[in-house]
Amino acid sequence: MKSAARRRPVAAGAVLALAVLGLPGSAAAQQASAPADSPAAAPSTQSAPATAGTARDDTDRHKPGKAGKPGERTGPGELIASEPSSFQYTPGAPTPTKAWKITYRSTSAGGSSNAVTGTVIVPDDGRTGPRPLITYAVGTVGLGDKCAPSAGFPDGTTTEAPLVNAALVRGYAVVVTDYEGLGTPGDHTYMVAEAQGSAVLDAARAAQHLPEASGHGVVPESPVGIMGYSQGGGASAKAAEMAASYAPELNVKGTASGGVPADLTAVADSLDGGDSAGYLLMAAVGQNAAYPSLDLDKYLNDEGRALAEVVRNECAGAALEAGRGKTIADVTTSDPLDQPDWKFAISAQLIGTERPSAPVFLYHGDADEQIPYPVGQKLRADWCAAGHSVEWLSLPGQSHVGAAIQGNGPALEWLGARFADQPAAGNCGS
Repeated sequence: MKSAARRRPVAAGAVLALAVLGLPGSAAAQQASAPADSPAAAPSTQSAPATAGTARDDTDRHKPGKAGKPGERTGPGELIASEPSSFQYTPGAPTPTKAWKITYRSTSAGGSSNAVTGTVIVPDDGRTGPRPLITYAVGTVGLGDKCAPSAGFPDGTTTEAPLVNAALVRGYAVVVTDYEGLGTPGDHTYMVAEAQGSAVLDAARAAQHLPEASGHGVVPESPVGIMGYSQGGGASAKAAEMAASYAPELNVKGTASGGVPADLTAVADSLDGGDSAGYLLMAAVGQNAAYPSLDLDKYLNDEGRALAEVVRNECAGAALEAGRGKTIADVTTSDPLDQPDWKFAISAQLIGTERPSAPVFLYHGDADEQIPYPVGQKLRADWCAAGHSVEWLSLPGQSHVGAAIQGNGPALEWLGARFADQPAAGNCGS
């Protein structure tokens, strides 16, 4: 009975995830049309503008934290607080798991220490020996604190809970970061690559030093997989590039990233004036949160300021609705993307310029209406050109949301092979 109960969520996952995203029509229709969790929604703002005087010196980039004993880690990944939580993959569907909400130290894009929240979830299956740990980065949920994944797990309202559950039924532990500024003071640094990558890696560190989880096999020796889609695809891909220098003690076996917004400029061009244009202002707010010298407010008109207020306090659905069809010109007095500091902020967040230290699985729908398919192809080409092991999965006919659902199983299977220490051949040559 327990096994059947664990596997049922996987079968329901595709329909549920689409439904939670609030897309109209049947599951089939949703997969065909879906404007949903736009991760890269923000291209128009993403990076650490050195010209703005806030960028971290290169000598500090990816600076590793101090290692520590279980429960006693200091620096990035230090466990600040924890409390019991719970995990449902859909409302009214308890799972055979244990969960804890955690607060841990991480690193902002500017290099300063910050506090981030997240959730550690383990199968309640009696296993005590080391088990694999997936540090999971969710796609766009919004900038309001109420939108944080940890806020929705107890009642089953977190959009990607069915996808997370698919990892749990395989016996893996999962830690899900809320990212900087979701559930903690300040605006969420949405689409700020290094802040997101740090939060993902430090979540794994914190989980491995959570005393309550150690009795369920989550220990410093646990093999680690990095995973995410959409915004989470960007966060996980950046974490893959940072892992060896920022968190060298983590035993990272591989990274599975889907729908990666690797080039924010290209994504911005595709979103401006469209159904998902609200993500552009979300990203602008996120960049401004990380680099206040960008001074977003001086570029916004009255309509832009009103929309920014919605974006800062609401979840993705409300931001999308408020921004639907808007162009950058509609909400600004002058285009910030014409300014050198904003241009730098965007270009500095390009993913694909550093070689990950462990194999990577990339997947992308060729009908993705949010993150252009060529953006994913270019990331693959960049990492392959660097001689990295990349397994690429193209999903024909799949929209952004459709690819999230269809790619989740193959991504987990690929990570499972890495946890089993099977070699990753990659398919760069095909």
